[in-house]
Amino acid sequence: MLCLGIDTSNYTTSAALFDTESNTVWQKKKLLPVKPGEKGLRQSDTVFHHTVQLPQVVSDLFSDSDASCIDAVGVSLFPRREEGSYMPCFLVGKSVAVSVSAVQNLPLHTFSHQEGHIAAALYSAEQLPLLKEKFLAFHISGGTTEALLVTPSEAHILTCKRIACSLDLKAGQLIDRVGVMLGLPFPCGAALEKLSDESNAQYRLKPTMKDMDCCLSGLENQCRNLYEKGESPENVAKYCMCGVLSALVGMADALIAKYGNLPILFSGGVASNAMLKRELTARYGAYFAEPAFSADNAAGIAVLTALQEKGIVL
Repeated sequence: MLCLGIDTSNYTTSAALFDTESNTVWQKKKLLPVKPGEKGLRQSDTVFHHTVQLPQVVSDLFSDSDASCIDAVGVSLFPRREEGSYMPCFLVGKSVAVSVSAVQNLPLHTFSHQEGHIAAALYSAEQLPLLKEKFLAFHISGGTTEALLVTPSEAHILTCKRIACSLDLKAGQLIDRVGVMLGLPFPCGAALEKLSDESNAQYRLKPTMKDMDCCLSGLENQCRNLYEKGESPENVAKYCMCGVLSALVGMADALIAKYGNLPILFSGGVASNAMLKRELTARYGAYFAEPAFSADNAAGIAVLTALQEKGIVL
């Protein structure tokens, strides 16, 4: 069975195919264009750019995969599966998925962007069987920094309950703001990581916590103060990433104390950072996706579509 997944997020236009026989994913994605110095796009602009980019992304996907037909279509419709979770950018993916489903008379399955992130990370980490048990999932991106308690669901394959989060800035927002301050292109994750890797400084920072939740806005101010006092861009970048790490450790330690030593999965664009992966894997035995499956992508949507369509045994 071959399933098509589509995701049109705040950052990326993406489409993917999942072949259940070979357990292979093909994916194509394209970042939304952001002008230098800007920190993001208005939703009206994301809708326009997705409308322009999605046909080419889908065309390139099918050209590279040699797929002649598909058996089902899946799409992300909203950021999270909860009341009031909505962004216009996902309407572009919905319109294409509904059209393909109608023209080809194919089953259509809908998911949240968050569910897609988790499934893509599990696929990449070769841990899809975790969908049959309870685990902790961190989703760390420009729009979300939260920890979820994930349990199996007959209706949607997985159910996500938010149990901890950042109370102000999201980790990706922090990284982008510090990156733009340092003159890096937006989104700034990859460039800030490269800059941070050039620093030999060691920072052990105490996170700002409120119960199991973290606060990150103070880190932005600290990074700005360092930069204005003449600290090198490399060290400012390193300080920023060490601050993010300390916040994630603070959240994870609090969650383990309450829920027990459950498996931990990290997904989202920020989770593609190599330093975070190294430190958190060493500390918790955590699972991470490869970078291509950690940032926004449609791979998880394609995988979930196959699982829901045929009830594949993991």
